[in-house]
Amino acid sequence: MKLRTALAGALGTAGAAVLGNRLLRRRAGELENPLPGVERTYRWRGMDISYTVAGDPNAPDMLLCHGIHAAGSTNEFEPIFERLAENYHVIAVDLPGFGRSDRPPLEYSARLYADFIREFAADVTESPIVVASSLTGSFAADAADDADFERLVLICPTAETGTERPWLRTLFRTPVVGTTLFTLLSSKPSIRYFYDRDGYYDSANIDEQQVSYGWQSAHQPGARYAPGSFAAGTLDPDPSFDLQTELAALETPTTLVWGRDAELVPLRDGRDLAEAADLDLVVIDYSTLLPHAEHPEKFVEYLAAELPHLEE
Repeated sequence: MKLRTALAGALGTAGAAVLGNRLLRRRAGELENPLPGVERTYRWRGMDISYTVAGDPNAPDMLLCHGIHAAGSTNEFEPIFERLAENYHVIAVDLPGFGRSDRPPLEYSARLYADFIREFAADVTESPIVVASSLTGSFAADAADDADFERLVLICPTAETGTERPWLRTLFRTPVVGTTLFTLLSSKPSIRYFYDRDGYYDSANIDEQQVSYGWQSAHQPGARYAPGSFAAGTLDPDPSFDLQTELAALETPTTLVWGRDAELVPLRDGRDLAEAADLDLVVIDYSTLLPHAEHPEKFVEYLAAELPHLEE
């Protein structure tokens, strides 16, 4: 009798979780494009990849690649997208597994993302300036080794997010437990906590639109697969990949942009990278991992100063 009661309770809990997850997905609705511009689709390895274009097609191409986290999408660049489009032909892409792009249950990896950035840039852009943030910065640096990039602009880049935990990726992929766990981690309070702890220097600068869009994005079908790989540490580049060494060996001019008060990827890391690879380092005060979102005017101003020949 006790066993039967326990099984009934477990089934009831699982059923409630499934129902709750379905209700949340229904509440989230269809994810709209957060950027003003022309939305297009790029077919890559069986996936439809969404990207948005704005600005003069004859201006220099600038490819924007968002960071990797549960709420990641092109919405990260919403504060600077229109500003950049005044001087560049801007292309912002939702990486595979994020935003309005397809999110199949793949085993996402650093190699997949580096290959994607390289091939997308070759097919859609012409000698672009590539702007990439956080872990995506290492993917872009890897791609640049065999790509025609005009320049790299890397915002708080990193190639290491912690100990690899493949069991966690497996857990995220389970239908009930994985979906429920991801639902908890991608709640609005959790997203706001991430922005408050690591994304923004001043919590008063957190845009509720960013939080709401991040929540909606994280509740699309298949949303847990790519972030699950990230949480498991399996999106980190191969251990043989050393960001300092890779950047030092690149012929592509590279600029680093850092929030002075970043803690997750501290400024000392940026200084070490800049010194070891002989790179320009731009430091933005009163900001952490998302200086381009928290201080968009300042970011665009500094970027224009770093790329004066492209403003002529």
